Amino acid sequence: MIGKVEVAGINTAELKVLTEKEKTDLMIKIQKGDRGARECLIAGNLRLVLSVIQKFTRRSDSPDDLFQVGCVGLIKAVDHFDISQNVKFSTYAVPMIIGELKRYLRDNNMIRISRSVRDLAYKALAERESLTVKLGRDPTIEEITKAVNCRILKNAEEQGANASEVSKKDVSVALDAVMDPVSLYDPVYTDGGDSIYIMDQICDTKERDENWIENLALEEAVKSLGEREKKILKLRYYRGKTQMEVADEIGISQAQVSRLEKSALGRIRKQM
Repeated sequence: MIGKVEVAGINTAELKVLTEKEKTDLMIKIQKGDRGARECLIAGNLRLVLSVIQKFTRRSDSPDDLFQVGCVGLIKAVDHFDISQNVKFSTYAVPMIIGELKRYLRDNNMIRISRSVRDLAYKALAERESLTVKLGRDPTIEEITKAVNCRILKNAEEQGANASEVSKKDVSVALDAVMDPVSLYDPVYTDGGDSIYIMDQICDTKERDENWIENLALEEAVKSLGEREKKILKLRYYRGKTQMEVADEIGISQAQVSRLEKSALGRIRKQM
């Protein structure tokens, strides 16, 4: 997206940039009901939208869609900006644009993620990017967590509010939560028309062929036992009863249950 000239059908190289004085003059005209001035102020701040959506380039969302959503935030900023507050328009508009983008990404994600988790993920992504540039390598999760906590505590101190630090696990879970899901049929390698898909690389260690064969052998071994031995094993290993409870139910002594159980298990091991 960085090298793209056109976004949503607009040539980004031709976007004009307004001075602060021009913005102020247009705002005064807007307050008097000048619709043309409103259009000029919006058009003159589209570069601001472009700069903001660069923060969201890691996602697979269309740059055109992000730009249009960002423009919605810009329009809201233009319509609600109060010139009497003596604040730069960009200072007011950027949070409005970011908020609109976050709302769009939250509401249009395949998997619903809580707002707090998503907000933490965006903080972690921002700190990861900053640390990557600063360190010249990919930062560890510990370094990202430390940077996020420093930012949280600094913001809380500036606002005179209390804040609690987040754990390494919280940051890791948040980063995983905003990763785009992939399909099992996404190719990981293609050579001469034959592709290897993600599903080809997945191995089920619990349901392997060896386990299936062992289950068949166990089933055949159990079939060779007498009915009383089968019942003892069923009560002991499927229903979790003690030898004494099994003895009371069958009507024999606990010693007999122990002997029959041991004999049955020995025969099963021998056949397998």
